[in-house]
Amino acid sequence: MAGAETEDADPPKGTSNPAARGLRGAGYTCLDDLVGVPAAELKKLHGVGPKALTVIQAELERTGRSLG
Repeated sequence: MAGAETEDADPPKGTSNPAARGLRGAGYTCLDDLVGVPAAELKKLHGVGPKALTVIQAELERTGRSLG
């Protein structure tokens, strides 16, 4: 199980450092934390813009999940 946690422990590859810091600062520490979260809520975070949302959504969809 530790391998699965490690895989989702960081923001998806391609997410900028400011977006990664904004996500972590808001308590989103792994990809699983983002499932069902409205994109509008994430857009309010510092550093999280259209590119970061596109990257996050694509990674979630790769695993059969999505934003809210």
